[in-house]
Amino acid sequence: MSDEPTQYGYGGAVEMTSGEFAGWRYWNHDPFENRAGPFFMRRETDGGYVSAFRAADRHMNGAGAMHGGCLMTFADFSLFAIATDELGGANAVTLNLSGDFLGAVPPGALVEARGEVTRGGGKTIFVRGLITGDGTPALSFTGIIRKLSPR
Repeated sequence: MSDEPTQYGYGGAVEMTSGEFAGWRYWNHDPFENRAGPFFMRRETDGGYVSAFRAADRHMNGAGAMHGGCLMTFADFSLFAIATDELGGANAVTLNLSGDFLGAVPPGALVEARGEVTRGGGKTIFVRGLITGDGTPALSFTGIIRKLSPR
């Protein structure tokens, strides 16, 4: 990433200050996600969160469409973005993640995820969402996040 990030607050999130994703945040403490993406998030005017990244050739499979593993990795990132408020800065892990592939994502597409917390309030958070490529549904997903107790 050549764009300069600035520290944004909780959980190591940083804000991009230039480029296509200026004003968006990402977690700089997850080397796998940053290498796979990087994936970005921001709060929308309705209070929810949207996650996004730009599909590049390195995200594609042999058939020229986005690799399913990339979509699932992005879904995992998006679980935590969608549940940001519910997490309240706590560390957490994915207990379950499942997805249904709905369509192909071509190179160059803007890939976005939106969703909702369907149940929260304790240590276990249930999330569902939809990933699109240039607005076309690509993956619906559900997941369960478990907050970790401080050590």
